Amino acid sequence: MPARVSIVVPVFNDAASLRRLLADLRVDAGAELIVVDGGSDDDSVAVAKDGADVVLTSVRSRGGQLRAGAARASNDWLWFLHADSGVSAAALDAFAEARVGEGWGWFDVCLSGAGWPLRMVEASMNRRAAATGIATGDQGIFVHRRLLDAVGGVQAQPLMEDVELCKRLRRIAKPRRLQTPIETSSRRWERDGVMRTVWTMWALRLRYFLGEDAGALAERYYGDSSGGAA
Repeated sequence: MPARVSIVVPVFNDAASLRRLLADLRVDAGAELIVVDGGSDDDSVAVAKDGADVVLTSVRSRGGQLRAGAARASNDWLWFLHADSGVSAAALDAFAEARVGEGWGWFDVCLSGAGWPLRMVEASMNRRAAATGIATGDQGIFVHRRLLDAVGGVQAQPLMEDVELCKRLRRIAKPRRLQTPIETSSRRWERDGVMRTVWTMWALRLRYFLGEDAGALAERYYGDSSGGAA
């Protein structure tokens, strides 16, 4: 039997996508589903209470919400998913097989929309993660509890918490890349344009690697965005 997993989903006004994701995840009867709401004013909390095992509230901060969910989790493996993810039965099976020993990693990702520009974006995301050992939250980062504790957990920062977590984890263990993809919404690229979105995210990551504060970057990002996932 695969090791049990606690799945942590941070949400903010994600009712419709959260409902779909929880339905996908319920196929894994052994999973603990934890939703951490960041102050939604839609039906996100009601949807979470209907479909999750644990519902928490937190100040809106992706890193802070993930940290709160991880602290509440009761299983050895943790899987951090965005609310707009789509998880197939094949991805669940691949993850079950990967939960042996202690480790960490991520999934390849596919974008929900059609067209060759989005295919190029997803291929670039997957190649970049494989080459650098740093994935995005869209790629469903998973980690064994012992390794997460060893790096101080998810940092309670409003942006780049995924980058920071991977930076710390890759220092102590080689990641696992699961090539059975999970889906993520392409709405950000469709709303803002592919090139603008790619440029914005690369610029934010570069500033972060050069030492700019995550809070300042979050103000810049969310000031230019309607609050989509970073």
